[in-house]
Amino acid sequence: MLMNTAKNSALICFFTSVDYLSCGVTHHRKLSALAIAQASPITQIKTCSKENEPLSFGNHPNPQVSCFPLKGFSIITEFVVGKALHAFLVKGVLRLGTFHTNTLISMYSKFGCIKHAQHVFDKMLDRNEASWNNMMSAFVRVGLYHEAMKFFCLILDHGVRPSSYVAASLVTACARSGCMADSALQVHSHLIKCGLVCDAFVGTSLLHFYGTCGRVSEVDKLFKEIDEPNIVSWTALMVGYAYNGCVEEVLSVYRRFRHDGVYCNENAMATVIRSCGVLGDKMLGYQMLGSVIKSGLDTTVSVANSLVSMFGNCDSIEEASCVFDGMKERDTISWNSIITASAHNGHCEESLEYFSQMRYTHTETDYITISALLPVCGSAQNLGWGRGLHGMVVKSGLESNVCVCNSLLSMYSQAGKSEDAEFVFHRMPERDLISWNSMMASHVENVEYPRALQILVEMLQTRKATNYVTFTTALSACNSLEKLKMVHAFVILLGLHHNLIIGNALVTMYGKFGSMAEAQWVRKIMPEKDEVTWNALIGGYADNKEPNAAIEAFNLMREEGVSVNYITIVNLLSACFSPDNLLEHGMPIHAHILVAGFELDTFVQSSLITMYAQCGDLNTSNYIFYVLANKNSSTWNAIVSANAHYGPGEEALKLIVKMRNDGIHLDQFSFSVALAIIGNLTLLDEGQQLHSLIFKQGFESNNYVLNATMDMYGKCGEIDDVFRILPQPGSRSRRSWNILISALARHGFFQQAREAFHEMLDLGLKPDHVTFVSLLSACSHGGLVDEGLAYFSSMSTEFSVPTAIEHCVCIIDLLGRAGRLTEAESFINKMPVPPNHLVWRSLLASCKIHGNLELARKAANHLFELDSSDDSAYVLYSNVCASTRRWRDVENVRKQMESHNIKKKPACSWIKLKNQVTTFGMGDQYHPQNAQIYAKLEELKKIITEAGYVPDTSYSLQDTDEEQKEHNLWNHSERIALAFGLINSPEGLPLRIFKNIRVCGDCHSVFKMVSQIIGRKIILRDAYRFHHFSSGMCSCSDYW
Repeated sequence: MLMNTAKNSALICFFTSVDYLSCGVTHHRKLSALAIAQASPITQIKTCSKENEPLSFGNHPNPQVSCFPLKGFSIITEFVVGKALHAFLVKGVLRLGTFHTNTLISMYSKFGCIKHAQHVFDKMLDRNEASWNNMMSAFVRVGLYHEAMKFFCLILDHGVRPSSYVAASLVTACARSGCMADSALQVHSHLIKCGLVCDAFVGTSLLHFYGTCGRVSEVDKLFKEIDEPNIVSWTALMVGYAYNGCVEEVLSVYRRFRHDGVYCNENAMATVIRSCGVLGDKMLGYQMLGSVIKSGLDTTVSVANSLVSMFGNCDSIEEASCVFDGMKERDTISWNSIITASAHNGHCEESLEYFSQMRYTHTETDYITISALLPVCGSAQNLGWGRGLHGMVVKSGLESNVCVCNSLLSMYSQAGKSEDAEFVFHRMPERDLISWNSMMASHVENVEYPRALQILVEMLQTRKATNYVTFTTALSACNSLEKLKMVHAFVILLGLHHNLIIGNALVTMYGKFGSMAEAQWVRKIMPEKDEVTWNALIGGYADNKEPNAAIEAFNLMREEGVSVNYITIVNLLSACFSPDNLLEHGMPIHAHILVAGFELDTFVQSSLITMYAQCGDLNTSNYIFYVLANKNSSTWNAIVSANAHYGPGEEALKLIVKMRNDGIHLDQFSFSVALAIIGNLTLLDEGQQLHSLIFKQGFESNNYVLNATMDMYGKCGEIDDVFRILPQPGSRSRRSWNILISALARHGFFQQAREAFHEMLDLGLKPDHVTFVSLLSACSHGGLVDEGLAYFSSMSTEFSVPTAIEHCVCIIDLLGRAGRLTEAESFINKMPVPPNHLVWRSLLASCKIHGNLELARKAANHLFELDSSDDSAYVLYSNVCASTRRWRDVENVRKQMESHNIKKKPACSWIKLKNQVTTFGMGDQYHPQNAQIYAKLEELKKIITEAGYVPDTSYSLQDTDEEQKEHNLWNHSERIALAFGLINSPEGLPLRIFKNIRVCGDCHSVFKMVSQIIGRKIILRDAYRFHHFSSGMCSCSDYW
């Protein structure tokens, strides 16, 4: 009795808490409701909302209650109402029949209460087919897939023949689990025995399973076994193909069922449209749009969403926006689709604007929204937006979402912010394979190779799964042969050495380090090889100047029946680099190109032009170009580049003009090459004109063109213009910083070059090979010996930049200029790379400065061994002998030059005034203004002598008396150019003079004094650097 009272009290409290089964009892009637609650259960259920009328389900104001007798618990949307009704049934108010019990099982599973559902099922005395179906569905619905399989076994044990519904639910459970493929196959076998595979419901679920498992070959067979496939079956077939990337098959299926007269619903249409988007076929997309409108599905949200995505993938952002703007109803997927489409097409501001609208009109954002936006925020300009989104991620609790965190890693990596990426990585509560691979790739992109390899080691130590992406990324982080072999060992240890992509990466990397024997060995043991393998091998031989081996590999490739593509031909052509190679290999390759039909390929045409030029036959390059029927920007750029590198730069500039006249639009490559030519020729006026054209055609913000423009101004002596167009520090690329450091070093601003380097580091950018060449050059020309040596040491230890020959030349020059010749020689003996002609020439030049004849002889002999026809080696050694007054040795050197038919490159200087370049040689007497020029020289000599000038005749390297030596000094070409410039230019304007060899010390003194006395700024560029003379001072601080 006491127990019954307790149960009644609990029921009363629960009953009143839901306002009498949600019948809308107002506050002033709560006492009446409580009075009803005090009555017996029978009275409660039979009492009407009007206190004195009996209650019946039919007239109850809550439809969940009023429809209960006919529909049971199937229409219950509020869990508390369903539990209340169940409570009355437990109390025996109504009899709980099989139908109501089955719906009760479904209700509990719908609200996630699987234990309640199972309890109800276990207590059932009378079960029918629906009972088993509903319980199976309950297990699948809450994700208890293994329990679903056990339940299926229970069904069989009870001798119950599984229905198509049970079978479909079980297959769905196997598909969703991701780890029950074997179980699914067993179920499939049982279904074949039961004859259920012909059922559309079962067959469709099997289609989904095999499609998601990647067994696409089974999908079409299964479909053919279905007796009467419906649109859901056709859609499942298309989804299976789409999931496995067989988009052409999706379209084929679509044509088949349309031909059979099957009506296309929104899910099928959305699948087909998504496949069109993957193909990127814009015309096909328009056809699908027509079908959508014709079928009346254009108002369906899912179809419209697919159209937005499709047009976004087809780079048709205007059409995507049009579809989106015309949608009357939008969901989260709609907004995600248009944001992704805008981001995919590079419209960063538009994607952010859509995001802002989404938050204002559609408050629900998910991880897909954020993940779509983050990639477009990886640039320096948009990183601020990215950081804002990162804050939103933290605020919204999405930090635990692996997909979002991976997108954050990618964003910071693109922006060069590896430290921020590392911060995100270490805060991730869970990391998947993409997280590890992304973090490693971030360090590789930021040239932090040791840290990237450390990530690999950490990944292996935690026994995380790896894949081919892991090791291709790790291989690209190997900056030495030793590390490459270490990673290769891991690949073998983990059994990944048979992977085709990893094998190709290994061949490429061994080729990069010149280890072609290892590259060949990797190629031989690869169980599978494709054209990429052979192209990597041939490219490796080409890069290592082994044309014979490249041809041999090409022949083997053809013997094995591997198809040759344009990349193969381009690699072969790049292996030819000398006149001998041209005759032996280049021309036969050209013949093969004609036979094989590659002569119409643009890349092959461009490579042929380049090959002939670098083999010394520029005439044939020009001929190939001029006989081309269809010239495009690629071939134009190739011929311009060929003339720029292997011919007169002026001809290359003429080609640029002709290119424009022929209606070919200059692209970033054309502008970059033209600017490089102008910089090398120091044609400031032409450079300024081209800069105007760059603005006119909208390339001023292009990173490549901007950097080339900065470099041009730097080489033309306009350091102020470099600063004028220099981007803000936060927006500068590494190349921009490199050009700035190089320009500052070239113009004598050595401390500023160092400051720029450290500012670059402070902003998180990592220096590379070029950065250190410019920085070490600045230290060398500025006499910053200790600083230069410290930078060189940190280059490999701190910044992981491998030591190259250019860095070694800078160190030898650094030590040599400072007179530390013994250290320079010792450094050469310990260099990690073999010394070349640049090394010995730098040492020889330093010996000339400090008069070290013995070491100069050693350096000269090495130069003669490397190239006996090198005129600069003879001239430098002769100058060393002359500066130490070894006149007999000077004569012997000159006789050697005559015997080898070697002529000294004559010194000359030039100046450009009024769009005309005037060149002067040593003691030039042929200019029309000759008398005025030498009169001006006498005037300058007189005024600077009165100011204290004393000639330094040690720079006159002839065996004559002092008076003749002084006369010879005043015949130097740069002084003649100076006098000409002073005569023919307005007072007050800077003079720009250029010389093809190093300016002598006495001329340097003269220019300083002239700048002070006449009050003119003089800019002199010699073969090594710029000298800015002003008010008696030089930017080099007399150390150059």
